[in-house]
Amino acid sequence: MDRTAPALPLRPGLAERRTHDYVRRGVTSLFAALEVATGKVTGRCFDRHRHSEFLAFLKLVARRHPRRELQVVLDNYGTHKPPAVRGWLDTHPRVRLHFTPTSASWMNQVETFFGLLTRQAIRRGTHRSVPDLVAAIHRYIDAWNSGCPPFSWVKDADNIMIKATRKRTSGTGH
Repeated sequence: MDRTAPALPLRPGLAERRTHDYVRRGVTSLFAALEVATGKVTGRCFDRHRHSEFLAFLKLVARRHPRRELQVVLDNYGTHKPPAVRGWLDTHPRVRLHFTPTSASWMNQVETFFGLLTRQAIRRGTHRSVPDLVAAIHRYIDAWNSGCPPFSWVKDADNIMIKATRKRTSGTGH
C-alpha cells in the first residue's frame, strides 16, 4: 500500500502524520518457515496463496534441509490439505505436518515472526509496488537471519497444554 499523500515527518512537538487513505497496488503472499533451534527463517513470496504455491514452498524447505526429519507446524488453512499436498507428503515421509487448533495461532512460533515483520518492516512502510514490498520483506528476512535468536516459550509445557486443550466457549449459550 502507498498513502495518497506523502507522510509529514517528525518535527519538534509534532508526531509524524500520515493520511488515513491509501492506494492498493496489488498483493503478495508470504510463506515462511522458522527453524525453532536457530531462529532462522526461510521465506518466499508468491503472487497467489493456493496449494500449488504452498507445495512449491514445502519443496523448497525440504531441499534446504536434506536428510533431516522436518516437523512443520501449520494453521488449518485449506491450502495445506489438498490431495496434491497429501500425495507429496506420502512420498516424503520425513516431512510431517502438524496443525494447530482453531484460534490457536499463538502456538505457531512463526506467527511471532510475522508480527515482528509487520510491525518493523511493513505497517509503516511505503511500498509503491508489489516488487517493492517483496524486496522489503526479503531485506527484513535477510537482516533477521544475520543475527536472529531462537524464540523461546515464556510458559512451561504444562501451562501451554492447559491453554491449548481447554474447551472454548463464548459463554453466550449459542
